[in-house]
Amino acid sequence: MKIIDVMKNTLFTLGCLLTLSFSAKAITNGELAGDNHPAVVLLLMEAAGAPVGRCTGTLLSPTVVLTAGHCTREPGEFSAMRVFTESDVRNGNNYYPFSGPNSVEAISWASHPNYTNADFTRYDVGIVTLQEPGIILDSYPNLPEANQFDQFTGKKGKKGKKKVSFTTVGYGLQETKAGIVESDLLRMFTTQRLKRAAPLGRKNDFFMLLGGKRKNGGACVGDSGGPNFFGDSKVIAAVTSFSQKENCKGTSGVFRLDRINVLTFIESYL
Repeated sequence: MKIIDVMKNTLFTLGCLLTLSFSAKAITNGELAGDNHPAVVLLLMEAAGAPVGRCTGTLLSPTVVLTAGHCTREPGEFSAMRVFTESDVRNGNNYYPFSGPNSVEAISWASHPNYTNADFTRYDVGIVTLQEPGIILDSYPNLPEANQFDQFTGKKGKKGKKKVSFTTVGYGLQETKAGIVESDLLRMFTTQRLKRAAPLGRKNDFFMLLGGKRKNGGACVGDSGGPNFFGDSKVIAAVTSFSQKENCKGTSGVFRLDRINVLTFIESYL
């Protein structure tokens, strides 16, 4: 399936829309996740009964999916959502992009109460609630502690920052060409390093900038909302939010989950 990705802002969202004018990201030059990261799912959005876009999400419980706010958007924009669980959706046993085997319908979705499309980076977190019984796994990822990643900011955190890595997972694109992007709908992952973060109370203290070596790749269209695990742990430090370049090269912006207002919002669904 080919997806036209319309980039409208200086910062480019990484959610992939099929017909609407907002964008998304996927893992470029990453590795196949296979059976790893089973809590990471592909999120499909519909408007007026037709598929319009996709993002990545993470199961926090059988029925609660964490994603980006620009994937759930403002109230009334979407008519339906569903998640697909297979690591290779295109070649799997499913009816993508429609409901069927290995997919679960959503019964509701919501962005952070302060989220707006116009200023999406500021509160870029959303929750999708699935139909019971949802998706049963042996275990689920964890949320961070409040302000956990402030330890890597400022002069004291400068040395430690160089050693900090994050595992980015998503169903995003592997390549972009002339504004047209293609994805194999594969769950992939890559490792990125912390480039910049601000302590609580400073400007832009709600996101971090991550980047990897050129060969290691990074997030791209369709990866929006996907998890960025702290190192190789099960702690989700942030969700993929935006890119500074529309060609999926350079640093990626990830929305931090360790702020108290964000944790309060998420935990209200658990």
